[in-house]
Amino acid sequence: MPEKPRVLAIVGPTASGKTALGAECAKRFGGEVISADSMQIYEGLDIATAKPTQEEMQGIPHHLIGIVPRTQRFSVADYVKLAAEKITEISGRGRLPVIVGGTGLYVDSLLSGMQFSPEEGDPGIREALAQRYRQEGGEALWKELDARDPEAAAKIHPNNAVRLIRALEVMAVTGGTFTAYKQQNAGHPAPYDALMIGLDWERSELYARIDRRVDLMMEQGLLEEVAAARDPAMQTSAAAIGYKELLPYLDGQMPLADCIALVKQETRRYAKRQLTWFRRNDQIRWLKVGYSNKVDKLSEKIEIMMEKNPGICYNEA
Repeated sequence: MPEKPRVLAIVGPTASGKTALGAECAKRFGGEVISADSMQIYEGLDIATAKPTQEEMQGIPHHLIGIVPRTQRFSVADYVKLAAEKITEISGRGRLPVIVGGTGLYVDSLLSGMQFSPEEGDPGIREALAQRYRQEGGEALWKELDARDPEAAAKIHPNNAVRLIRALEVMAVTGGTFTAYKQQNAGHPAPYDALMIGLDWERSELYARIDRRVDLMMEQGLLEEVAAARDPAMQTSAAAIGYKELLPYLDGQMPLADCIALVKQETRRYAKRQLTWFRRNDQIRWLKVGYSNKVDKLSEKIEIMMEKNPGICYNEA
């Protein structure tokens, strides 16, 4: 049997330092970065989606960033296809693919070799469902799932936001039931030997980093970027945090300070949802990180983990 391509994945919540560590690991291990971010895939909104700058890329090739028009729909199935092609290309050059991002569905689907039907999906679906869950409650979404896939609903509690949202999102992406989707992929061999590293911050420190990051985004011109990017034809890219929260100010409906506070609040909420998603994956090796950690020291720890685990096969939990 041919060896599976080796892949390193750096995951975690927003503002946790994935970009810097991913670039450092790519330098150390002779790799190239593949983004796993459902908003960075779109053109424009560079500040709002925290796309890495040329300086942050450190001369390392970064793939799947800013390649999709903001008016175009883009699904997780589209991502898996493009990312798998990049893994093949990078591995074929004798280099290590380094997946970096916080969109859990993208990472899970890619590394587990998820199979999709040809129906298009929408990367904003998950965020829209999360918003509905907060506004309508789990019972409303559970009833929707029960009406369409009672077998799946019987296994998911209305208060289990992660699994409930995942089931409805997958159904929207594939066009079939969640039960059929799970059966289709049950026992499907993972296509990669993947080591997943999660960045684990103390919650208070992470939230402080998020607040400072938003302030920096404002200094860098986030408001001007949002004003210039306003387009009713924008599809799911308009779900980027920092875009929709500033529109009320541009429309004269809210003070700027209140809108900035909303950006911070929604970003913290998003980080919490990301952590909830990744925590369910027991394949992830978590690294405790803090202000005293340097990316070179973290990459040294990852190198030791890679040496001890020459082939770690990712399987979806």
